[in-house]
Amino acid sequence: MSAGPTASADLAALLAQRCGGSASGGAGDLTVDVPADRWVQALTVARDDLGLNFFDWLSAVDDVDAGLSVVCHLATVRPEPAGAGGRLVGHLLVRTVVSQRSPALATATSVFAGASWHERETWEMFGIDFTGHPNLVPLLLPDGFVGQPLRKGFQLQARVQRPWPGDKTSAAGQVPR
Repeated sequence: MSAGPTASADLAALLAQRCGGSASGGAGDLTVDVPADRWVQALTVARDDLGLNFFDWLSAVDDVDAGLSVVCHLATVRPEPAGAGGRLVGHLLVRTVVSQRSPALATATSVFAGASWHERETWEMFGIDFTGHPNLVPLLLPDGFVGQPLRKGFQLQARVQRPWPGDKTSAAGQVPR
C-alpha cells in the first residue's frame, strides 16, 4: 500500500467489496457504508485483514428521513519503509444505518474493547440498543432521565417551560407582520 490519499481509498474500496457495502468520499473523509447485519463483520475485516487496528471513536447521527447512522472512525498507523523517517496513516469511517423506530445493532466490543464506552454513550444519547453489549448502563445522564437528548425530535424541557427567545411567532401561534 502506498502512502497518501490512495492508501485510504484502497482500504475503503477493499472493505466495501468484502462486506457488501459502498465506498464514498475524498481523501480526508472516506466512508464505507455497510448493511447493519454486516457491521461486526466489516469492523473485523477492517481490523484483521486491512490493518485498521486503531479504534478512534463511535457515535451516531440522527438523519430523520434515513434513520440513525452509526459511524466508527478507524485508523492504521505503521512505520514507513526504512529510511523514510515517518509513519504511514490510513483511516476511514465505517457507517451503517438503523431504524428510528427500533434502533438496534450488534455490539462491536468483541472486535474493539474500546467501543464499550462509545456504545454506552450512543445508547444513552440516541437510544440505539447495542445487542450483546456486556454492560449497557447509563454513563452520562442523571438517574431517571427520560429520552434521548441527541435525537432531533427530543424536546428540551427548558423550552417547554418558557418560550424560545428567538421565536418569531406570537402567543396566538401566528407569525407577526
